[in-house]
Amino acid sequence: MCYMRRCGWIGAGAPRLAELCSALLKESDMALKPADDTFVDRLRAVLPDRAVRPVQARYLEEPRGRWQGQAAVIVAPETVDEVAQVMTLANQARVAVVPYGGGTGLVGGQVMAKPQPVPIVLSLERMTKIRALYPDENVMIVEAGAILADVRAAAETVDRLFPLSIASQGSARIGGNLATNAGGVNVLRYGNARDLCLGLEVVLPDGRIWNGLTRLRKDNTGYDVRNLMIGSEGTLGVITAAALKLFPRPAVTGVALMTVTGPEAALALLGMARDQIGEAVSAFELIHAQGLRFLQEVGPQVRQPFKNIPEWMVLIEVGLAQGQDADGALGALFEAAVTAGAAQDGVIAQSQSQADAFWNIRESIPEANRRVGSLSSHDISVPLGEIAGFITRAGVAVARLGGFRINCFGHLGDGNLHYNVFPVEGRQRTDYPTELRAKIAQVVHDLVAETGGSFSAEHGVGRLKAKDLMRYGDPVKIAMMQGVKSVFDPNGIMNPGAVIGET
Repeated sequence: MCYMRRCGWIGAGAPRLAELCSALLKESDMALKPADDTFVDRLRAVLPDRAVRPVQARYLEEPRGRWQGQAAVIVAPETVDEVAQVMTLANQARVAVVPYGGGTGLVGGQVMAKPQPVPIVLSLERMTKIRALYPDENVMIVEAGAILADVRAAAETVDRLFPLSIASQGSARIGGNLATNAGGVNVLRYGNARDLCLGLEVVLPDGRIWNGLTRLRKDNTGYDVRNLMIGSEGTLGVITAAALKLFPRPAVTGVALMTVTGPEAALALLGMARDQIGEAVSAFELIHAQGLRFLQEVGPQVRQPFKNIPEWMVLIEVGLAQGQDADGALGALFEAAVTAGAAQDGVIAQSQSQADAFWNIRESIPEANRRVGSLSSHDISVPLGEIAGFITRAGVAVARLGGFRINCFGHLGDGNLHYNVFPVEGRQRTDYPTELRAKIAQVVHDLVAETGGSFSAEHGVGRLKAKDLMRYGDPVKIAMMQGVKSVFDPNGIMNPGAVIGET
């Protein structure tokens, strides 16, 4: 009876029945198909043996363990032409493709779970070449599977800096960084991944190759397709190579930890740093005491910088030209901040090893968070002037839902906070009802929306936040996104369920 009602049989008449059932058949033809043995055999027929691999568990997992993916096979092409062959076959067969970089994404963009038809996972891990270096132009061309740390090291061989720096840079791949428009600690000075890219090579869902690897910094020839692909999280095409911006390496750097009374004082210190040091401020990280307490509780073990853990502190890095005094600049900033009441105590690194130790504290906090196990984690951005008020209001609002520990930290210079809620000491997240995560997330994201902020600052939307996009996103923007998706990927094979969800 339900099927007859869906077809419009009751009260519709035979002509209407035929018309509607024909439409259903066409809809069925348009549906995604599983990557069955016949399809896998087609892949094997056109690709080298080493490009088609059995499924391993690591391709079906994501760091927070929220989804278990599925795949019929892992396809690891070595060239852009091989990627094009894969996409052509997948598009013709209407088989879903999940692009896979380093697997470090935190919003589930790299996994596709049941009950959707089983996809193929397209790994870029064998496309790792540094194709060209142009130090005089401050440009390098790399393949999408190159690990971020290797990209940074390649730039250093020609005395240049590629400034994208994230905690997972030892395993994250540049294609994934671009697909998610990754941020990191140097956004304040150099911008997000989008700001560090001049051009792309992309394989479209139908197998066509867009060769947009321009080294130009000015090119006003129509729509900016490059920026459309960056941040699209594998839903519009497969990034296979990129032309990246390089920068002169700072001749001298300085790193300091300064304690502040709270976020408002930290923002005052940021303003003073910009006034006194200008664009040479490379990073300005807000750290809360809870992060250091977690390090003491579960590790990783780090050397604590202060005898007594302060409630709030900031980590500042500056990079200056030859002949300038980084330590002197930080010392003058600290003195001015103490006089103004913005800072209370501070330590300036006296060696590279001490600077590395300071950064190790900041970079170890996410791992400590993982070991404790959050109830609800949030990658948000808030206008700078709203940050202090948001942190206060969010703490009160979350407390209404129960007793928790909150670790709020992040890239204060660009307004990106990681606002993470944890069980009280002695309890685990499994001790709390599963529906609590969604309640906490809505409270936090509602407050973010009220401030004019974003529920996704640097991690992307993925599958985790697809519903949030529908809840908080501008309807006109969402409609435009859906229109773009239908043009680039009319068969819906590219990473189904990510970003704009099921359409």
